[in-house]
Amino acid sequence: MTSTPRDAAKLEASNDYPKALIEKARGITLLVLDVDGVLTDGGLYFNNDGEALKRFSILDGLGIKLLADNGIDCAIITGRNSGIVEKRAAELSIAHLVQGREDKRAALLELQAKTAVTATQIAYVGDDLPDIGAIQHSALGIAVANAHAEVKQRADWVCKAQGGAGAVREVADMLLQAQGQYSAAIEKFVQSQT
Repeated sequence: MTSTPRDAAKLEASNDYPKALIEKARGITLLVLDVDGVLTDGGLYFNNDGEALKRFSILDGLGIKLLADNGIDCAIITGRNSGIVEKRAAELSIAHLVQGREDKRAALLELQAKTAVTATQIAYVGDDLPDIGAIQHSALGIAVANAHAEVKQRADWVCKAQGGAGAVREVADMLLQAQGQYSAAIEKFVQSQT
């Protein structure tokens, strides 16, 4: 796909995004996501057998696929261990899944070493206190709309959408626009309908 400068210009003209955010977003090659409260609404649902269930947004899933199609990898770092998360990561072709890690910053540093991605190329999306270290380490720290106040205060940007309700898609759209890939990504769907 070809880069479209008008995406970034349109993004800057919208006044929805600070110029510093757009500049940081241009260099992102890895988006790292928390699960509970970011990819899900943060609630835990249990069936009669005690099995935990999670609800994921289809909007977020397509956003992750659009990023992958445009050269931005995704990773997950979560404090819990869940077969459901493993299955969702596989469905979305997310190669880097780190589960059961309370120290998200340490997990992010290990992931960074494994992938040879620099901190200036990482965006991290979180919602609660365990995410603060990873948010501060990343070039672009992002909080979902319903994140804890301390997380919002330390993030570079706060989404309008809540976790599990399109926040990751909002991030994906912003990254694609900042990198001039958004229009071409959308055009692929428009052309397939004609």
